[in-house]
Amino acid sequence: MGKPCSELFSGADCTVIGDPAVEVEGLAYRSDRVRPGDAFFCIVGLTTDGHTFAQDAIDRGARVLVAERKVYLADATDVTEVIVPDSRKAMAEAAVRFYDHPSASFQLAGVTGTNGKTTTTYLVEHIARVAGRKTGIIGTVGNVIGDVREKAEHTTPESPDLQALLARMRDAGCETVAMEVSSHALDLMRTWGTRFAVTAFTNLTQDHLDYHHTFDAYFEAKALLFSGDYPAKRVIGIGDKWGRELLRRCSERGDAVITTGFDAAAQIHPVSVEYGAAATTLTLDVRGRELTFAYPLVGRFNVENVMTAFGIGLSLGISADDIARALADVPAPPGRLERVRAACDGGVSVYVDYAHTPDALAKAIASVDAVGEGRTLVVFGCGGDRDASKRPIMGAKALAADFAVVTSDNPRHEDPLAIIDDVVAGMDDAARFEVVPDRRAAIARAIALAQPGDAVLVAGKGHEDYQLVGDEVLAFDDRAVAAEELERAFGAKGGDAPCA
Repeated sequence: MGKPCSELFSGADCTVIGDPAVEVEGLAYRSDRVRPGDAFFCIVGLTTDGHTFAQDAIDRGARVLVAERKVYLADATDVTEVIVPDSRKAMAEAAVRFYDHPSASFQLAGVTGTNGKTTTTYLVEHIARVAGRKTGIIGTVGNVIGDVREKAEHTTPESPDLQALLARMRDAGCETVAMEVSSHALDLMRTWGTRFAVTAFTNLTQDHLDYHHTFDAYFEAKALLFSGDYPAKRVIGIGDKWGRELLRRCSERGDAVITTGFDAAAQIHPVSVEYGAAATTLTLDVRGRELTFAYPLVGRFNVENVMTAFGIGLSLGISADDIARALADVPAPPGRLERVRAACDGGVSVYVDYAHTPDALAKAIASVDAVGEGRTLVVFGCGGDRDASKRPIMGAKALAADFAVVTSDNPRHEDPLAIIDDVVAGMDDAARFEVVPDRRAAIARAIALAQPGDAVLVAGKGHEDYQLVGDEVLAFDDRAVAAEELERAFGAKGGDAPCA
């Protein structure tokens, strides 16, 4: 499947030192993954500089080095060097050419925003599948090609991995693919050169400021997906000022836009909503036409996700009636307000959700509160090595529940107790929360405090089946642990009764 170096960098701003006709057999950006015949891209990262690994790449068989400066090495006499201004951009462009522009072979829907990306992509995939198309998903929970599910390392893969994945989807006959597009991916040019049929924006709330530093920078990274570099149809949630700014920019450019939101000014907006414990009945105004349908997801934020998915479906050429019919039996995405099932639950409802931002936590609590009969208790924490400024805000938002149990999330390389101290600094009512650092014990404590009719929300990790502590990856699934603790609390304690 090799391609000559000259073809991979045709038209690029570069200087080739050596043989431009050398055959490239693969693309690598980590020297420990180089195979003989690869081109190695010297990526200047946030903590390491790929140029320092050039010799290791050559030792492992790299034929081409792509670098931002001339690399002087003792053993580089037979290696072609390609000097470029930006090795990330060059890698993305080369990856698109190496895999023969795979995204041009099907409809690709890109979804960005702080919250709702995963659920929206799952909704879009289901809509397209019910419409008779072979589908795929790329995102946080994992990648899906037809009926095959795979784990994912990143929400949006690095450009060579992304283009290889898109090529496999093309070769498998996928017709419609829904993809989460992260702000990191856009800023780091992982998606550069990818062709989208439609791009969608959900919302923008506080997250990733450890990377972007300011809200404006965070927004501008998201906005790249709606720039002239990514021409496509647009679906934009206009529930916040950021969506309205995107609408202004896209309208000035003459893009085809569908707007969504609770405001009647949006082209897709709710006329009425009935929230239930297991389903929602929604009447939508879709460009002046009202459609009423029920779907098995709960919460106000899922109304937003359904509207975004509806707009994407229309942009992909699926009729409104077919979209409404598909949504009637859409499965819940893993770890997104997912109800924990246990043989014995004592009348206590437990939900697991990925909410790990202040806005997402507030919305998840409100959604559980709206469908519950009694109190709402929340178990949550904050991740380490991430935006610390949101921690006290998360603490304050958690007090929207009747009671909160603060615990450890993925502490990574930080002290879990120090993270918890940051969280509780925002919590001003000591009578309405307690600290239980061990996550299993915290889940058990919330269940023990709950009475019949109460609901427990376990937030922060969602679909994840691990906990990151230092350099260790520990097995831990909130859903499995919650089910076990429900059984422990309410399961049979002797006799013939199935539940206590």
